[in-house]
Amino acid sequence: MASMLGSGGKSVIEPQDDFFGTVDQQQLGIALSGALHGHESADPRRDTDQAIARGRVHGSHPRRRGHPRGWRPFRRLRINITADELTNVAHPVQRDEVRDMGSPDATLIVAATVTGGHVEGQQDMVRRRRFLTGTVGIGAVVAAGSPAAAHGRGPAADPRSMLEAALFQPPVVSPVPLEQLTRALRRAREDFRQVRYTRLASDLPVLLAAVDATREALDGHPRERACAVAAGAYSLAGELAIKLRSEESWVAADRALTAARASGLPAPLGEAARVLSVAMRHAGRHQQAVGLLTRTSRELADDHAPEAQAVRAAMLLTCGYTAAHYGDRTAALDMLGEAESIGQQIPYGPGLDQVTVQATSEQCDSFRMSVFNKLGTPDEGVAVLRRIRPGVFPTAERRARFHTDAARMWHQLDDPRRTWAELRAIEHEAPEEARRPSVRALTTDLMCSSVSLPGLREFAVRTGAVHS
Repeated sequence: MASMLGSGGKSVIEPQDDFFGTVDQQQLGIALSGALHGHESADPRRDTDQAIARGRVHGSHPRRRGHPRGWRPFRRLRINITADELTNVAHPVQRDEVRDMGSPDATLIVAATVTGGHVEGQQDMVRRRRFLTGTVGIGAVVAAGSPAAAHGRGPAADPRSMLEAALFQPPVVSPVPLEQLTRALRRAREDFRQVRYTRLASDLPVLLAAVDATREALDGHPRERACAVAAGAYSLAGELAIKLRSEESWVAADRALTAARASGLPAPLGEAARVLSVAMRHAGRHQQAVGLLTRTSRELADDHAPEAQAVRAAMLLTCGYTAAHYGDRTAALDMLGEAESIGQQIPYGPGLDQVTVQATSEQCDSFRMSVFNKLGTPDEGVAVLRRIRPGVFPTAERRARFHTDAARMWHQLDDPRRTWAELRAIEHEAPEEARRPSVRALTTDLMCSSVSLPGLREFAVRTGAVHS
């Protein structure tokens, strides 16, 4: 593993490793526009992104349409889980098809502009587009946070639809100061950390549009800084898409990589590569994902800045878990050990909040439990579980993920009561995590148990695993 992860190599990702293949993106967008929309399109990049999300571009994972043949409601319940998700209960692979958003029924007004990083003022540059609900200025949204409240969105709003809108139907906004964007990204990350996924999804359309508009308006070093912010925003969008099991993770990760390369900074590049690797893993491209992570890890090996090393450690944890998917036990555990060694030298704290996965000893043990689950030896994870203190995890998202891994372990060990206890713990820590597709699949599978588990059916209805 040392030679595999050592320094060297001039290119982070060779052209053939991009999931676009070697096809020119603009030409591909033009070529696909007719097939996607039945007419010539004025926006080939948008069409290309939609083609990627639909699985029509070389390298993306072909997707099943509809329910598998023979799918039936199960145990006389209207189950909101497909048969494939039940079969692959720990890691369901089926993802929803991209839906057409249709025409939104209201107007977004934006006014703040910036040149060279300074506000010019509100002039006649107010531009309108039918989007979301209500009327709000970019300053109010990006500076004050949640457009969910500003637009009157309730908790029943669909985060997938909002994420699709953020990537494919962004509002037209003017540039804003970089400091304002940085604050907005920090708030968005905190929403992810505290599992406010619906609120995050409602913020992303304006945030992503604002980072794009701002970097296009700048040059030189300010543009590089704006690209770093854009990379962080799109990586966050990719992480949300992964949580939702949405194919938009490919699109978000590619945009994050493009912005990260333009920033010239290794840490944003490493985080974007990590997000892309998870999308690749969900598509079954496990060895390619490991190759991407190890190459990018080498690029960060000589950068001793805490942020770069924190990102590198996170990449190694993800890499180890991915290697377990094709049964490479030695590589998986070695990578986790190396990540833990790096993590011991990192001063984790508020300054590194942008790193979602932090290689603390507890987090590394949680990954070991996940690796043993994936290797088919969950009994080895029991001793690991007993030395983990869940309260040490710094965020609700990480605590919920720990309980998810523990639930999968107990489920593989055929212990329904402990599995049920972990599912309740997930909901206690983060209700929106309990509604994730993989957790719903585990919930539905647990309902087949012959053991009486009081409250399980109500939990299943509450989290959307079954319909009432």
